[in-house]
Amino acid sequence: MNNVDQRAAAKQFAEDWKGRGDEKSDTQSFWIALLEDVFGIRNTYSYVRFEDRVQLGHKSFIDVRIPTTRVLIEQKTIGKDLNKKIRQSDGTELTPFEQACRYNNELPFSEKARWIITCNFAEFYVYDMDKIEKEPQIIKLEDLPNEYYRLNFLVDENDENIKREMELSFQAGNIVGKIYDALYKQYKNPEDKHSQQSLNKLCVRLVFCLYAEDADIFGRRLIFRDYIRDFSADKLRWALIELFKVLDTPEEERDPYLEEPLAEFPYVNGGLFKDEDIEIPRFTEEIKEILVHEASEEFDWSGISPTIFGAVFESTLNPETRRKGGMHYTSLENIHKVIDPLFLNDLRAELTAIEERTQVNVRHDKLIEFTEKLGKLKFLEIIPQNLIQFNAA
Repeated sequence: MNNVDQRAAAKQFAEDWKGRGDEKSDTQSFWIALLEDVFGIRNTYSYVRFEDRVQLGHKSFIDVRIPTTRVLIEQKTIGKDLNKKIRQSDGTELTPFEQACRYNNELPFSEKARWIITCNFAEFYVYDMDKIEKEPQIIKLEDLPNEYYRLNFLVDENDENIKREMELSFQAGNIVGKIYDALYKQYKNPEDKHSQQSLNKLCVRLVFCLYAEDADIFGRRLIFRDYIRDFSADKLRWALIELFKVLDTPEEERDPYLEEPLAEFPYVNGGLFKDEDIEIPRFTEEIKEILVHEASEEFDWSGISPTIFGAVFESTLNPETRRKGGMHYTSLENIHKVIDPLFLNDLRAELTAIEERTQVNVRHDKLIEFTEKLGKLKFLEIIPQNLIQFNAA
């Protein structure tokens, strides 16, 4: 099922279930339709389980459970407030989420849910149990045609592409950790606030260069490797200072007699290389070895997921160091809280409307116009000067 078909199926599903849904009579048909029609699951009854009994000292059942993706669902009738406490058969008062957690606690460890959903047919409250803060991500049925992808965890646990992205991102995180630790030892006073800020900025710059040479941003693979490889370790500090200046200078403003290794690098806008006050320590053979061989020749950065790697990049560094140095990562969920209602929902809706046009020539022309529109959009993110934000927006 391609994206166009999936959006159309999600739109039809939302229309079919608009304004209706009873916990007792409609739960099974609701979730079977969602899994089959929108997410392409076949043999649904062997994939999802309904009314699993749990031992609570009284007769209780889990409304919906998907064992393979570790999902537990507490379903309520349409119109029910998912934040309101409800009296249980044993006299306790619990919110739907608290009720689901009580069921989850009774499951064997290997079967406990990673994801808990409370739903009233009009809203999905999604809780990631791996997160410390149990604030739900809320998806409305009416928004499902544009936001169905936020429920991909229902079926995607065994997705090989996601597994590969995670594996590569963790490998990249280990490499960054080695670079960070080796550079940390070279600072004269690594606990100084300016030194820590500089170390964080330097790590971000180096990671960008490593990614850019593999993702064709620099125009040629291993261009960064070739540049740093030709300098001895004791000259590498000055080589990087010169490179950072060049990357921050538009081509038309550069010295016309600039040496070829530097002149080959393109201008990088956005201000990543602008701060010349950054403190860069001396490099060692160990650091050069990591950068040239392990980080460049032996690893392809183009395959990592920016979202996954952002979290890994943060977790690679010491929490106390991040707090002092200002390293910050914005989670995908929090990014979407901002950008979805701000502009992304409207753009998705516009694209969907174009893709649903039946006339091929009209659809083609509209897609060209839409592409040109995307290219002209500008977004501004205000960040305090002492912060480096490494996000996936």
